[in-house]
Amino acid sequence: MSAKPQANKTIDENTSDGYHTFKELYSHRIALFIALAKSHADISWKAIKHEDGSSFDGWFIAGIHLPNGDISYHLPDNEWDRLDMVETLTKAPEWDGHTSDDVVQRINGWVELYE
Repeated sequence: MSAKPQANKTIDENTSDGYHTFKELYSHRIALFIALAKSHADISWKAIKHEDGSSFDGWFIAGIHLPNGDISYHLPDNEWDRLDMVETLTKAPEWDGHTSDDVVQRINGWVELYE
């Protein structure tokens, strides 16, 4: 079932597909990523700055070194302490250009290693 976009409607964290808001979906993604990183702390990391020294106010970057490529997300600063057991880096590792689609493919490929 697909929702039709409405003209002149503001899209924000309360925008819904009829089931979940963006805010709910991002909360789920953040919680799941943190759980995954914590459960694999030996291959996970976090950093305030990107590899080039840049950063986004209010955000940090966290990632996991998977056998089939890195995955990473920007997370709100208020989540920093929830990843206290992963390695803190001065700068994030060099970004390999992965896209959102690559992240999903890499996670799915990693899961398949355990099937």
